[in-house]
Amino acid sequence: MTISIITATYNAEKTIESAIRSISDQNYSDIEYIIVDGGSTDNTLQIIEKYNDQVQHFISEPDKGIYDAINKGISLATGDIIGVLHADDIFYDNDILKRIALEFKQGHYNAVYGDLQYVNAQNTDKVIRYWKSCDFKSSLLKTGWMPPHPTLFVQGEVFNNIGNYSLKYKIAADYDFILRLFSTPGYSFKYIPQVITKMRVGGASNKSIKNIIQKSKEDISALKQNNIGGVSTLIWKNVSKIPQFFKK
Repeated sequence: MTISIITATYNAEKTIESAIRSISDQNYSDIEYIIVDGGSTDNTLQIIEKYNDQVQHFISEPDKGIYDAINKGISLATGDIIGVLHADDIFYDNDILKRIALEFKQGHYNAVYGDLQYVNAQNTDKVIRYWKSCDFKSSLLKTGWMPPHPTLFVQGEVFNNIGNYSLKYKIAADYDFILRLFSTPGYSFKYIPQVITKMRVGGASNKSIKNIIQKSKEDISALKQNNIGGVSTLIWKNVSKIPQFFKK
């Protein structure tokens, strides 16, 4: 079972090497690693070149943002399973992809997900926030529930059925995709009660007040477009994040 991992980069010289090593250190060999760069002007490309033998597909060209880059990666992917590892993220340990593959082999799941740790940018052992997920029930969507996107692994054929990430959204395309995925009749999902990915704090959605406002607008738009909810659902979505700061 081949797992395709997509990393989108743009001027990520400070973190891209740790992301690549997180892939190469996995105790699972059937990996297709895809890096899509948006035309970096720092040392990102030089760092990636050091690992040419571990990257199956690499392109560097201007794009329309991170989701456009991920979509390019999806079009290149040939794996049975597709996941995303952002340039500033790392897997929790070296057995993550082995565990993901095992879950897909044991059950007929369309997607598998787990827990996420937000960590200090300089010290990835220092946990800032712990996003503990849970087993999926359709009623959860109206409460603003979503699995941590960086922990989500999806059957490749799913993208043929529900589409890729919508470029209508600059920040919340992952939420829109998740709403489409988890509201698709007949799909089944598996929650793994363990940390899958460590995410360095400082993502695009929370870099500024302007981005927070923009993300809220996009979240509401995605909720309405997928007939899930509106403002009240968004409020519950944000309130549900509070306990994450007390779980370490």
